[in-house]
Amino acid sequence: MEKMKIGIIGCGRIARAAHIPSYRKCEDVEIKYFCDIIPEKAQECVDQYKTGIAVADYHDVISDPEVVAVSICTPNMAHKFISIDALRAGKHVLCEKPAARVYSEALEMQEAQHETGMTLNIGVVNRFNSAVNKVKQLIDDGVLGEVYHVYASFRRYRGIPGLGGAFTTNAISGGGALIDLGVHYLDIIMYAMNDPKPLTASGRAFSKLGADMKKYVYESMWAEDTKDLNGTYDVDDFVTAFVRTDGPTITLNGSWAQNIGQEEGYIDFLGTEAGIRLNYGGDFTLYGVKDGKLYNEKPEFAHDNMFYNEIRAFVDCVRSGETLPSHIDRNILTSRLMQGIYDSSMTDREVVFE
Repeated sequence: MEKMKIGIIGCGRIARAAHIPSYRKCEDVEIKYFCDIIPEKAQECVDQYKTGIAVADYHDVISDPEVVAVSICTPNMAHKFISIDALRAGKHVLCEKPAARVYSEALEMQEAQHETGMTLNIGVVNRFNSAVNKVKQLIDDGVLGEVYHVYASFRRYRGIPGLGGAFTTNAISGGGALIDLGVHYLDIIMYAMNDPKPLTASGRAFSKLGADMKKYVYESMWAEDTKDLNGTYDVDDFVTAFVRTDGPTITLNGSWAQNIGQEEGYIDFLGTEAGIRLNYGGDFTLYGVKDGKLYNEKPEFAHDNMFYNEIRAFVDCVRSGETLPSHIDRNILTSRLMQGIYDSSMTDREVVFE
């Protein structure tokens, strides 16, 4: 089989930790380009992996007729225009989460996908997670009965990433704790529950502990090399929300930083026959009643590498034309929900989805 040539656009952490290693495990794929606006980052990848061409302009990647597909691993503000340009250049696209900074941009990306017919998948990697898919199967099989409420907690103690840089600048990222962490939790919920229709959202996003950046105290920091205490901090570091759908209600609490020294990352699915607590990135426990007795069980199973599963599925769907669970048409509801929560917080009123 001829190797599929792809390009990596954005050579930062998620590209190096997930996309590049996963593509390299695919024997039918060749990474032809590493692209980054900081040329040294692209060249570091070429030097490390002994393959590919380093470029600084993504147009060099999408104008190459040999390139079939691209992974977009840039800051959120670039997702829309690079994705649309790539689709219109005839390239299949895997764009990292979130789809875009705001829902309107995600809609433009979806329109370009419909216009071109090319693949546009979003990097909601948990849709390729073994535990998440087993939970979804239990829900689909009716083991939980009616799932009437879902609760998500994604709370870090002191975990603001890259303080003052791209992560904490709303014009670049589109938000903070909700759009960075909450996107995964909301997306798992929507996926596991088969995309219930959102009806209303009420939320409040707080920007408190990181606002005075020079007084912020922490033990460790993701992306600390991008920290800039003379930069910008105008995003949420705590968020809470209540969502009504035509299926279950949803509540969530999430933080990048809080003055409680306990971290949490789980989703509770509450059903009439049983309930499940899914630990983010880990196992789950099933709670129920059997033969008149309360019971709980923690299934044991192999955990596949979800990033490899995602990349392998993307490559396969480009070849086959199959529509994946991460397709923009499936993921767009997550963008809509996040926008509703942010809009509710900004207007101090409940948002009703049309």
